[in-house]
Amino acid sequence: MDAIALGPLLIALPRLYAFATALLLLAGALLLRLPATQRGRWLNGLWVACLLGARLGYVLLHADSYRAAPLDVFKLWQPGYLPLTGWLAGTAWTLWSLRHQPRQAFVAQGLLMAATGLWLGLMAWQPLGHDAAPQRLPEMTLEDLDGNRVRLSALGGEPLLVNLWASTCPACRRELPLLAEAAQRGDVRVVTINQGESLLEVARYLDQQGLDRPATLLDPHQRLIALSQAPGLPTTLYYAADGTLLISHAGEFGRAQLDAWLDRGERVLKK
Repeated sequence: MDAIALGPLLIALPRLYAFATALLLLAGALLLRLPATQRGRWLNGLWVACLLGARLGYVLLHADSYRAAPLDVFKLWQPGYLPLTGWLAGTAWTLWSLRHQPRQAFVAQGLLMAATGLWLGLMAWQPLGHDAAPQRLPEMTLEDLDGNRVRLSALGGEPLLVNLWASTCPACRRELPLLAEAAQRGDVRVVTINQGESLLEVARYLDQQGLDRPATLLDPHQRLIALSQAPGLPTTLYYAADGTLLISHAGEFGRAQLDAWLDRGERVLKK
């Protein structure tokens, strides 16, 4: 999985690794031998430049998805950052803000490159991650809202997006409308599996929201989240048509990320 739990919070590992690199930059900034105010100005500007540059790069790369929902650009808590453009923005800020001090600019750029290398190394190594999600559709039978028994392993034959959720989870509630939209595409089957709630609770919540919902199954004993060893909710598992796991993601996703997953599934299907 690509997140860890800290109490009730899910922290995405890329962001946790980014925090580790930020600490490296903070410690290394002392090597610049700049006045405290100037050093602080460079660091504060660097955080902003990297964040906005990475976000803008991702938005431009997935312009079609953001065109459908422009306000999603400002949902900075959702995934959607392009490391390359963030690094370029940080480099540009460093060279401009320290343009009158070439020695310090050289050292600062070296620190930025070292921090970038650390982040890339952590992303490749994934020391806190694990890949315990079922690599194939599990042999598990659950019930839908009408009381029909559904065997998960029988849902193959087409790409399958499985979302584990609960009505008490704010991020889960934000994802359900996107999942309902994805179910209308026709090229992927979407199944939402409620974790730990009763039929009455689930049906009442979905009716209150008036969702054109995808298929919903009940897992009152939370067997699937335990089998997946997911750190929390929401958790999304994307399986290819042959039942092979393509993507496991813990935490909230956005429209652009969902579109990218489904496009990846289409490419796999065409091979």
